[in-house]
Amino acid sequence: MTLPTTPSPLAVRGLTVALDGRPVLRQVDLDVSAGEFVTLLGANGSGKSTLVRAAVGLVPFSSGTVELFGTPLGRFRDRQRLGYVPQRSRAVAGVPATMHEVVMSGRLARRRFVGWRSKDDLAAVEAAIARVGLSDRTRSAVSEMSGGQQQRALIARALAAGAELLIMDEPTAGVDHDNQESLAELLAGLVAEGTSILLVAHELGPLRPLIHRAVVLENGTVTYDGPVDAVRDPEHVHVHVHSGRPEKADGFKGNPVGGGQDA
Repeated sequence: MTLPTTPSPLAVRGLTVALDGRPVLRQVDLDVSAGEFVTLLGANGSGKSTLVRAAVGLVPFSSGTVELFGTPLGRFRDRQRLGYVPQRSRAVAGVPATMHEVVMSGRLARRRFVGWRSKDDLAAVEAAIARVGLSDRTRSAVSEMSGGQQQRALIARALAAGAELLIMDEPTAGVDHDNQESLAELLAGLVAEGTSILLVAHELGPLRPLIHRAVVLENGTVTYDGPVDAVRDPEHVHVHVHSGRPEKADGFKGNPVGGGQDA
């Protein structure tokens, strides 16, 4: 008897996106399996942010499909399962809200009635703030926090909702090394608990040992999909494959794709 398989948290097939008439993504495929940590790399303008924004429904696509937990994006309603952590500049610029208020907004998808905060909501928010190490900043204005603290506040918002898939757009940008270390420790714990992560990055730093697989975008197409160890310079995305297709011990296979070809 064949047992049913659990749908991947994220499955993108043949995604094509054009913005203002300019092609940004061309026939992109991307998967994130349960409990997998995938990083999305590429130079500025390669389409990384467009891809993750399209995957969560913030950018329309002209062709292709996106499925979240086995459900087509247009029919996906379990929003609490998905935690999207945008770039800080988009998320907190000029926001006159406290840490507690920002994290509480993550509970909206779980409420039956807008405005009603339950004991469960309050407990989840308190636990999420503690998880990211910011219990002492609960009533602080997010706009007055450091870059690393702002990023952890946005992650706490996703955790408060109970997200099973975290999609993060450059969480380490403008964040000092100590805060990158704190972020790495936090994400390591989440992955150990089975959380799936898709992370857009320019540099990997302390996150590198946690990553199962790297996907490289170049001019809107996937040019590499495989072990992160083969990526020597995320800033300029130089991929070095020793021979053939590299294969990670846990079963994730490398898939180098010829430059300029659709994936």
